[in-house]
Amino acid sequence: MSSVVDSYKLGPIEVTITEAEHPNKLKVDCNDSKYHSQFTVRKYEYKNYKRHMNQRIRNAFEEQYNNEEE
Repeated sequence: MSSVVDSYKLGPIEVTITEAEHPNKLKVDCNDSKYHSQFTVRKYEYKNYKRHMNQRIRNAFEEQYNNEEE
């Protein structure tokens, strides 16, 4: 099993960062109990662009809820 690098909440979204199979990548798992998203990022991106990544996660989940209302 992959080891957890970081775990935190973005409002209602639980974000878990784990080691990926590739040595230079991390797996990002996002879940708010209704929607689930999973993607990989390079370690460099996670370290230097975490704020940008978090904004993209929030926007993607907000978009899911906006699409549901239509």
